Amino acid sequence: MNRTPGHVSRMCKNGEFGSGSGQLEKVGNSYLMHQEIVKQLPYYEFSLADIANYYHLRLRVAVKRENYVHKPRILGILSPEAGDAASMVYARTLQKACLDIGLDLGLVRNRLADIKARIERANEDPSIHGIFVFYPIFGDGRDGELKELINPIKDIEGLSSYWSQKLYANERYIDKDKKKKAILPCTSLGILKILAYVDNLDELAGKTFTGRRITIFNRSDVVGGPLAYMLKNDGATVYSFDINGGLIMRKSGGEVPISREEALSKSDIIITGVPSRAFEKIRGEEIRENATCLNFSFVQNFEICAKEKAGIYVPRVGAMTIAMCVRNAIRLYKNNREMYESADIGREFDWHHYGTVVSIAA
Repeated sequence: MNRTPGHVSRMCKNGEFGSGSGQLEKVGNSYLMHQEIVKQLPYYEFSLADIANYYHLRLRVAVKRENYVHKPRILGILSPEAGDAASMVYARTLQKACLDIGLDLGLVRNRLADIKARIERANEDPSIHGIFVFYPIFGDGRDGELKELINPIKDIEGLSSYWSQKLYANERYIDKDKKKKAILPCTSLGILKILAYVDNLDELAGKTFTGRRITIFNRSDVVGGPLAYMLKNDGATVYSFDINGGLIMRKSGGEVPISREEALSKSDIIITGVPSRAFEKIRGEEIRENATCLNFSFVQNFEICAKEKAGIYVPRVGAMTIAMCVRNAIRLYKNNREMYESADIGREFDWHHYGTVVSIAA
């Protein structure tokens, strides 16, 4: 793995640092090391602050430079259940990011019976430029129906089959002139950007994931499945696992079985997203020395000994998911800017037309 001094920040929560002359910055009860890699730590925990702030700043500058006729406006649909704490935290963070970058995210609640009608209305409303649903809403197969109901040109999460088919076919543009880029799922894209950052990759410079062996424990349609295709499309050999076992995925095509033991012993990068405490955590003896390990589940999927053996451990990806949501929203607006800016909106916008407004950014 190519590591450049200062390229990766590492965090030690207990404040114990070994020898080295790196510059320390205290953040709350933690410290960031910006230069040299410290030696006497239980494990190296990667901080998302640098990369998330980088994208946040880029997006803010991009919105300011574009000088849009209309501020990009996003409809955020929350579950009718006010007690959904996880969705509220997610919504609060995303709304604050949108506000800071220059987008307008309106959060509303509706009765379950009204949600489909609200999405259909937003699909046709030229003053709504993106739709974001904070799942789960129904908590069953009907959530999948909502994903398909959203007009792809307003699908910020990139979870509809329209965008999935673009990903599976490795179609990165939606027009012949290659000016309008396809949308990718937010969390999967955020993980890809994190991995590229820690491995110092730049696709524009011809550096991709070619030659990397990557294990993913999650094959969901929301994160693990799309991520496997994204990495495979960028040249990696991917070992994709779900409850039924592992498959080898390559850009050349074809899928063949592989065991957990073999996959982990070969992998440069290990990604986990198993939301179950029954999952057998990844152990140190199963992985290669200095492997990059990343967990995106709220349940920790790595034993301490695996974190100690890893070269870099990434414990969460939430900040990058938020950044990629905003990035997708801006991309959708740009793809359809001519249509939006020529539209005669004809009225002052009011979020109350879409449900009970939830104000949480203050």
